[in-house]
Amino acid sequence: MRGLFSSSLTTLLNWKIQDGAVYLEVKRTLAEKLADIVYVITGERLEETILRDLSPSEYGDISTTIAFKLAKTLKKKPIEIAESIEKEISDFVSCYPYIERIDRIGPYLNFHLSHAYCIEILSRALKEGCEYRKGFLGERGKVIIEHTSANPDGPLHIGHVRNSVIGDTLSRIFRWAGFDVETQYYVNDMGRQIATVVWGLTRSELKIENNMKPDHAIAKVYIEANRALNKEEVDEIMRRVEGGDRELFSKVRYVVDMALDGISETLERMNIKIDSYVRESSCIECGAVDEVLKRIEQLDQAFIEDGALMLNLSEFGIEKPLVLRRGDGTSLYATRDIAYHIWKGRRCDRMIDVLGSDHKLIASQIRVVLTLLGEKIPEVVVFEFVTLPEGSMSTREGKYISADELMDKMVSRARDEVEKRHPDMSEDMKKSIAEGVGIGAMRYDMVKISPDKNMVFNWEDALDLEKLGAPFIQYSHARACSILKKASECGYDALHCDTNPSYLKEEWEITLMKKMGELDSVLDRCLWELKPHHLAIYGRELAEAFNLFYRFSSVLKAPAGIRESRLSLVQGAKNVLYVVLDLLGIEPLEKM
Repeated sequence: MRGLFSSSLTTLLNWKIQDGAVYLEVKRTLAEKLADIVYVITGERLEETILRDLSPSEYGDISTTIAFKLAKTLKKKPIEIAESIEKEISDFVSCYPYIERIDRIGPYLNFHLSHAYCIEILSRALKEGCEYRKGFLGERGKVIIEHTSANPDGPLHIGHVRNSVIGDTLSRIFRWAGFDVETQYYVNDMGRQIATVVWGLTRSELKIENNMKPDHAIAKVYIEANRALNKEEVDEIMRRVEGGDRELFSKVRYVVDMALDGISETLERMNIKIDSYVRESSCIECGAVDEVLKRIEQLDQAFIEDGALMLNLSEFGIEKPLVLRRGDGTSLYATRDIAYHIWKGRRCDRMIDVLGSDHKLIASQIRVVLTLLGEKIPEVVVFEFVTLPEGSMSTREGKYISADELMDKMVSRARDEVEKRHPDMSEDMKKSIAEGVGIGAMRYDMVKISPDKNMVFNWEDALDLEKLGAPFIQYSHARACSILKKASECGYDALHCDTNPSYLKEEWEITLMKKMGELDSVLDRCLWELKPHHLAIYGRELAEAFNLFYRFSSVLKAPAGIRESRLSLVQGAKNVLYVVLDLLGIEPLEKM
């Protein structure tokens, strides 16, 4: 980029662009040229602002509103600024092969990508199956992404599923982009919930039922124990466990291990793998909590009240004091969480926490304490909860829909659809397709909405496999596979066709190639904003573009030359659809 970008942008976005990332490279080239022009006009380097501003619009493949951002500085009307920029950049556009023309509509500048760009997108999508799979190269450092981290007092429910899917999808995108990614599940094995289960098991009428999935069996004990809860006895268990009572701790470990066995099984079915399960108790056992408390006692904000160690964080806009050690000497969840963040922060370049909105306050408090201690600060993705039409969920009250139940129902509904479409298909194939469609539909439904927006989970909508969700994208991929299979049976090899790019000139063919090219920029945005719903939306739009092409462009029955060119386009689209599904954690089915 000839050194034009600011150091902050270089640190964040100095990715060595590999052959698949054409759209992002065009954006960077445009940002560089626009930055040169803006520098002449204003004397300011605005490369980062310009790059983030460049995006598709209904008027152009890449558009910018930079004229509005300069209006206040220059004390001119945006339309006058846009006219000046248009005049200065016209010579560059006329000779840059990937941009066909620039249109100015009032103060908006709209760039239209050329046919040469489209052919380049296709050729790169065809190389080695699909070069997009390689992602961006270069040193990206290690990222630890903590997600799910549900209390091990029962099975995951549909609220946890949203956390898991957001975290897993982000992890996949970061890996695609060349980061060294480790996913962690922080196991709350020192909390009141687990102490309640252990207390419940001391009562003769409560026991773990061996004929149930282990996490469901633990939940049954937890629910029953809460109905006859003795708070003082539960508090005593918590004190004894933290104080080093090995017999009680072994009971805690037994309960937690059982719950995690069931939870891990659920996650595996959701196509999610956790790299490390880090137990809260380990922060106490290794002495990390004691060390943190000693350091916190030295802070100016620390004070003692009724024997409890507290922090006054009002100067940071947090009015509620943070309690870090009770009067009886026991630590709190926040204390152990701080120790955990210090531990993992020293083992990575970036750490990302996926948390429910009920953790906003504690997350803010922990970030402030880590700042005061001079430790690495986590980036936090806060998601709003999933609710049911009839109200909220509670494991304690036994009012929840487990992830297992959700998956069973989704797969059962998908199985009914497969049976209707393919009654003669083998049972194993029906089962495999139904599992891929059902789990895919569930994952897509959980990630398609921005994390910061509320989501009401509606059974009827979630089970509607005709909506433009995962089944639609999967079906588009399967349709492309079917075309390629038929082509192979007729003796045509889509990867080695004698393609004439000039044949690919219909509006829907151009639209499809341009949409294929947006993948790298969409993933860049997911990483920049830590919001994977952009990929879900893109997947639906890509599938729509492919189906529009399929509707209007005959492939196998097209004349020689055109047929081979369109087969190459089908292969390229299939490759990109595969990548999108894979990054969303959804099985790219070849038959539906």
